[in-house]
Amino acid sequence: MSTSRRAVLGAALGGAGGAAVGLTAATPAHATSAHTTPAPAASWQQKWAPTASGDGLGAFETVEDDRADSHPAGHPHIYATGNNWRFTMHTVDRDTSTDRQRQEVTGLRTGSSSYLKWTQGQTWRITYSMYIPSSLKATTTFTHIMQMKQPGNGTSPIVVQSLRRVNGVQTIELNLPIAGVLVGRTGLDPLHDRWTDVDFQIKVGNGMAGSVRWILKSGSTTVIDESRTGVDTFLADRVRPKWGIYRSLGDTSGSLQDTYLLLTDLRGYQLV
Repeated sequence: MSTSRRAVLGAALGGAGGAAVGLTAATPAHATSAHTTPAPAASWQQKWAPTASGDGLGAFETVEDDRADSHPAGHPHIYATGNNWRFTMHTVDRDTSTDRQRQEVTGLRTGSSSYLKWTQGQTWRITYSMYIPSSLKATTTFTHIMQMKQPGNGTSPIVVQSLRRVNGVQTIELNLPIAGVLVGRTGLDPLHDRWTDVDFQIKVGNGMAGSVRWILKSGSTTVIDESRTGVDTFLADRVRPKWGIYRSLGDTSGSLQDTYLLLTDLRGYQLV
């Protein structure tokens, strides 16, 4: 990752604490009386900082690489290369549900038998950089490149970052399927064939207790910065992030082709 991109993410982490989702801005007046000590301000504490070159796929809780074994000649579809994690998708790849394709990793592993658990009431933040080549196009049906889900088969997505074709235009969007909320959407074409910095924050909350913030930066330019509060971001058990390419074969725009996605500098923070 270039020095400029690191500076952008560093500035975001240093300066967004007051605007963080779920963070109370004001301190109660009684907290500063002579008989009490003000509570320390909540801050982001880094909990996860893997490297592709050092941790490889061990950075993740699970790896879903061609779980239907549909394309053995293409293995591995997910692997570390230099400082990046690469997710390769071929048009012949199939998931266990044969109307779609999936090459994804899940979770934030911190040791051989330990991983971070995002539970109700907690606030988490993920930052990373992604490289979307022009061959990874938006589609008329779903193409997700990040999800938040409850672990387990058949669970509905809570958050999806998707490449969606809208009235013929390629876009990238963040959607909350359970809440039925489109957080934001912007054009995909300007982000093709370059590194884009992602800053995603979530307060895990049931009903109207959740909130999210989604920021994309291209170099020093903020492409989109959208937040939603009072939304449902929890089903049961816990929330687990996923990255990779998960797409439907039902696209009608002719956009499906052999492609890949690169991720680097993945970081995880908890607001404590």
